[in-house]
This record gives sequence, C-alpha cells and structure tokens, in this order.
Amino acid sequence: MIRRHIIVHGLVQGVYFRESVRRRADTAGVAGWVRNDRSGSVEAIFEGTPEAVERLVSFCREGPHGARVDRLEVAVEDPEGVVGFAIV
Repeated sequence: MIRRHIIVHGLVQGVYFRESVRRRADTAGVAGWVRNDRSGSVEAIFEGTPEAVERLVSFCREGPHGARVDRLEVAVEDPEGVVGFAIV
C-alpha cells in the first residue's frame, strides 16, 4: 500500500473534478478523500496499491472534461490505513 497527497492547481473547481476522482477511486479500490480548497485548488489523499494510486494521480494531471490543470503537487506520505473514499 502507498499514500499520495496531491494538490491540483488550475481551473479545477466547478468542473466535476471531485466527483470524477471519487468515482475512479471507488472503482479502483483506492481509499482517501478529495476536497476543494479556498485557494481554488483541489486537494486529495489516495491510499491503495501502487498501480491504482498512480492511475488516479495520472488522471489528476489532466482532470475531467472542462478542467484545466496548470500544476500538480504530489507528496509521498506513509499510509494511515484509511478506509473508503469521500468528498469532504
């Protein structure tokens, strides 16, 4: 299991970004959360198998249709055993 903490900058709010991430996380069996930040970015935590987490990180580099990702910050963290995935 691995954990990634990401922050997505650009036009990422109001474009179905969080729900798109949640659906992909649920399908892939990735735990964690995603939320809008006051700065206009989207922040997320992903925990799961390396392959599944990296697929989600890759998706966040582009985002859903209508999004414009200018920059993606990715931090490696120690897994905490998070269960389920939520929009917070």
